[in-house]
Amino acid sequence: MSMPGEMALEASGLRKSYGRLVAVESLELHVAAGTVLGFLGPNGAGKTTAIRMLTTILLPDSGVFTVAGVPHTRPAEIRRRVGVLPESAGYPAGQSGEEWLCYHAELFGRTRADARATARRLLADVGLADRGPALISSYSRGMRQRLGIARALVNDPAVVFLDEPTLGLDPMGQVQVLDLIGRIAGDRGATVILSTHVLADVEQVCDRVVILNRGKIVAQGTVADVVRQAAAPRHGQVKIPPELVDQALAALARTEVHAVANGGARRGELELSIPAELELEAVATQAIASLLEAGVPVLGFTLEGGRLSDAFLAVTEKN
Repeated sequence: MSMPGEMALEASGLRKSYGRLVAVESLELHVAAGTVLGFLGPNGAGKTTAIRMLTTILLPDSGVFTVAGVPHTRPAEIRRRVGVLPESAGYPAGQSGEEWLCYHAELFGRTRADARATARRLLADVGLADRGPALISSYSRGMRQRLGIARALVNDPAVVFLDEPTLGLDPMGQVQVLDLIGRIAGDRGATVILSTHVLADVEQVCDRVVILNRGKIVAQGTVADVVRQAAAPRHGQVKIPPELVDQALAALARTEVHAVANGGARRGELELSIPAELELEAVATQAIASLLEAGVPVLGFTLEGGRLSDAFLAVTEKN
């Protein structure tokens, strides 16, 4: 378990290219112990290459890094300190979950008895205690993902890398995996690097976010920091009598709020967009006042903070 204030992951000037293609260019990372970090970027941004370097699968062309205080020049020791769930994890159909975890625990030097105890404890931790004796071929996709996370924990790692852990899961499976990620950091004190395209997952469980694009970090910080850096707009909805939609749009056109009318079953609702540089409450007050002055009753009004999805698009499209 890491101590508060320690750095779990540091990288400086990390670079990797494939011929003329630069996959990762001058990566700088500083991740405190116990952090759940959302590692984001569009396809081809360099996320997988960066993770493969940090887990010692790939050698960087240049730069240095440490994992749990261990320098990159000692890759075998780093591998003992990390756990990894790859995006396309393979599972043997002919083994039970308990047998598979035992095998991996023994690879890390545990005795057979200790490996079995570790396997059973981890199966319980990921909610598979009653499925341990069953063949992995009988597991659902969500069960396999939780088993893969258990596998990533057999060596009690300081840093856990999870690549798309909720991909393809149903809503219940997503909830179970996200809860498990939170417990890895909260109960074990481990650092989690979560690589995903599901931005709602990041908003739910991540303390900090790094966004890569074309091999470079284009935004980092808390979700609120990233939204602010990206100047992403804030959103809201206002509900009015359907017959006054045109009148409401005309009134809001005189404010700094951009409004669009919904149709169909949601007729009478306007979608609002407020530029990031404006003060949210002041603009909202101005919008409501304009509607009331125009004789448009406000039946409902909601505002949201900036969305990570808007920030993501903003920083990846302009870089």
